[in-house]
Amino acid sequence: MSKIVIALGGNALGKTPSEQLNLLEKTAKIIVDLIKSGNKIVLTHGNGPQVGQIALAMEYSAGSEVKTPFMPFPECGSMSQGYIGYQLQQCIQDELERQKIKKNCVTIITQVLVDSKDKAFQNPTKPIGMFYTKEEALEIEKEKGYTFVEDSGRGYRRVVPSPIPIDIIEKEVIEQLVNSDNVVIAAGGGGIPVVKEDPVKLLEGVEAVIDKDRTGALLAKEIGADVLLILTAVDKVYINYNKENQEGLLELTVPEAQKYIEEGQFAKGSMLPKVEACIDFVSKSNDKIAIITSLEEASSALTGKNGTVIRGGK
Repeated sequence: MSKIVIALGGNALGKTPSEQLNLLEKTAKIIVDLIKSGNKIVLTHGNGPQVGQIALAMEYSAGSEVKTPFMPFPECGSMSQGYIGYQLQQCIQDELERQKIKKNCVTIITQVLVDSKDKAFQNPTKPIGMFYTKEEALEIEKEKGYTFVEDSGRGYRRVVPSPIPIDIIEKEVIEQLVNSDNVVIAAGGGGIPVVKEDPVKLLEGVEAVIDKDRTGALLAKEIGADVLLILTAVDKVYINYNKENQEGLLELTVPEAQKYIEEGQFAKGSMLPKVEACIDFVSKSNDKIAIITSLEEASSALTGKNGTVIRGGK
């Protein structure tokens, strides 16, 4: 039996509530199969598309004739945690009941501490929300002061800061719940980023989106997980990706992974943060593993039949 932290990508969750629910029903079956094998599961997930949609809707409503109250970005992040967590929790609970497994599933609204002096706040890189044409993006930039970047040939998206996670505020209750054999959904969207300027002040939310894979690695360390399982669009990590000499990697040590990073083998917006998160999780331990694979191959990857396993040591 293993304690596994699973990181699901936000872009794999669909563009609408109905599309997301349909995808999560399939996801839940795979997750419950892992539970059925005796594993303790903690799930985290991305929220880039969802938090962008929520922020846009709230902004539009505040500027309309209705004049609803302005909603700060951290609050939009908490809404995305609740919305995605609700559907994921419901789908997993339904699948547990179908398979007659008596286990509870719960979503924890999670805050993650970041450094207010993190250089990321001066260099927004995390894409959120909808895709726009170049002309639309320039117009919104001029009107709202947002920053837009071209995203993988699919159009232009707003980008926000993506600071490094330092601590998970609710880590103790998350660990208690998973150790009590509950299925836990936590740190959705990388967690709601908060800062604490000095020991006397209260936590304060900031406008940012933390990379969910980095938070997943931190969460896995904090709760003593055995495995960090990052689920993405491909079945394993590849070098020379999309080239004639493309090669899939079944296993990597930390030095090998770092060598490929130095060679520029992994794209900054996709595979690089996943590999870096895995290195962060396993680098100081020889008995923990990190795996990168697709949702469909999750079970086979845990038995060594697919996926890329990253191990600590030399």
